[in-house]
Amino acid sequence: MRIRNAVVALGLCLCGLVGSAWAAVDAQASKACLQCHEENAENMAKSAHSVAADARTPTCVSCHGASGKHAGNPTEAKPDRLFSGKSALPAADASAVCLDCHEKDTKRALWAASAHPAADVGCGNCHKVHVNRDRALAKTTQSEVCFACHKEQRTQISKPSRHPLAEGKMACSDCHNVHGSAGPKLARRDTTNDTCYTCHAEKRGPFAHAHEPVTEDCAICHNPHGSAIPGMLKVRAPILCNQCHTPHVTGELGAVGGQRGVFPPAAPGQGTPAITSGTTGKNVVNIWQGRSCMNCHTQVHGSNNPSATNPTPQFMFR
Repeated sequence: MRIRNAVVALGLCLCGLVGSAWAAVDAQASKACLQCHEENAENMAKSAHSVAADARTPTCVSCHGASGKHAGNPTEAKPDRLFSGKSALPAADASAVCLDCHEKDTKRALWAASAHPAADVGCGNCHKVHVNRDRALAKTTQSEVCFACHKEQRTQISKPSRHPLAEGKMACSDCHNVHGSAGPKLARRDTTNDTCYTCHAEKRGPFAHAHEPVTEDCAICHNPHGSAIPGMLKVRAPILCNQCHTPHVTGELGAVGGQRGVFPPAAPGQGTPAITSGTTGKNVVNIWQGRSCMNCHTQVHGSNNPSATNPTPQFMFR
């Protein structure tokens, strides 16, 4: 047992020495790059890829390869690995270079199965290395990087009811893990709801009287990228509600409170107006105006009211 442990320890030491030696060779070779590419080093001097005190910091050789021919004749030969231009590596191969260091992070564990590599999108399509400030990593600029491809979402996020991306209070990565996810649409959590609950915890429940669409998927009613309707609803109520629920009958009258026959006097051919001192709150004004169905059914995300009397809480009344 002691002999085996000693052999293992010796092997690890040799690997460490070899690794250190190779790192020293790479660092020395990379210094030769600065004779021509000094501006790149200056542009990224404050980035995470330029921390000299960190042993994990990559060198030019780490990403671009040894590039011996290029170093000997820069005008005729190109570096072994290029990430832009006509001679750039394919997206998958370019990303593999980045993943040599970055795949150890659990946030990138599902990269291979995500939608981006399947669409031939690589790390370099979103990230820039030779800069001090990567636009894809800053909340104030990240969404612009995403919107370069996701045009529909750019339009939606400019609508009146939206998340505060434009103000820099949120970024696409607050909801999506662009490097791969087990959830739908690259959601950060395993479900859309769990992702929403990271901020909207009050909607999580469990409730004594649950509303089935709420427990199934928030996106049934809401468009999380923005809407022209308050609450980021896909359709205004009661049309939204009537997609599942049979609407109340209110004298076959329309939505406008000023329409004849809604309030007294009665319209021609109408016995009584739809709303009188004796009618209940179930009328065209409450159903179609204001907050519509939510004028009465205020607890649409679920109710914990234990009351058994009418109006009963399973109908999402307060």
